[in-house]
Amino acid sequence: MPILNYTTKIRPDRSVAEIQKILGQNGAHRVSLGYEGGRIASVEFSLQVNGHGVDFRLPSNPAGVLAAMQKQRVPRTYLTDDHAESVAWRIVKDWIEAQLALVEAQQAQMAEVFMPYAVVRGQTMFQLFEKQAAKGLLTGDVAK
Repeated sequence: MPILNYTTKIRPDRSVAEIQKILGQNGAHRVSLGYEGGRIASVEFSLQVNGHGVDFRLPSNPAGVLAAMQKQRVPRTYLTDDHAESVAWRIVKDWIEAQLALVEAQQAQMAEVFMPYAVVRGQTMFQLFEKQAAKGLLTGDVAK
């Protein structure tokens, strides 16, 4: 089965605008964009958690999307950098909506679902986890 949204016709700027609106309507105090090479690379936002501002960075990975589409042998017309960027941002938008469905259903808190993307000293929590905390978890010990 091909990657989600591989046939989208929605441009990245429209998906990103929808993401900004969704985040703003769901408690984000600030929403901004990070750029690399003239393209939007991340959506960054801030939430209040226990009275403190916490920053989050949601990246997009068009190169990964393009690689997946190539591997899945989607039609050639979709195998461009520009189209991969459109697909990547649409996937991010859909993922955010799915996470917020958990919040709406009171199965999780907003900061909880976005926690891997919380930014600490320029790195996301997952990046820090990958470098440090995973070492302790890889032993197979389970907290009791």
